[in-house]
Amino acid sequence: MKFSIQSLYTWYRNLLRNPKYRWWVILGTLLYFVSPFDIAPDFLPIVGELDDVFLLTLLVTEVSGLLIEGFKERKGNVDAKAANTTEDSTSIPTANTIDVDAVSVK
Repeated sequence: MKFSIQSLYTWYRNLLRNPKYRWWVILGTLLYFVSPFDIAPDFLPIVGELDDVFLLTLLVTEVSGLLIEGFKERKGNVDAKAANTTEDSTSIPTANTIDVDAVSVK
């Protein structure tokens, strides 16, 4: 099995997107961030912070993406419900737009 950063990222992302494990992954990532035991120890000037920064950046990126997707989903559901409930005969439907060319009458 060949190790790559891309495969690690894909594994982490898929695990984070699984609702069953999402909170465990978030908690584990935060514990790793504050833990003194790292892949690269923090007493090394630059290398020690790289793994923490990489993992925290990955967590923030993925969680914010999940929040944005959830917000869009909820907004789409609210818009669909609003379109279905406004069936007044005087209102103009917003879902179907008709393009009309104007013709002058003499």
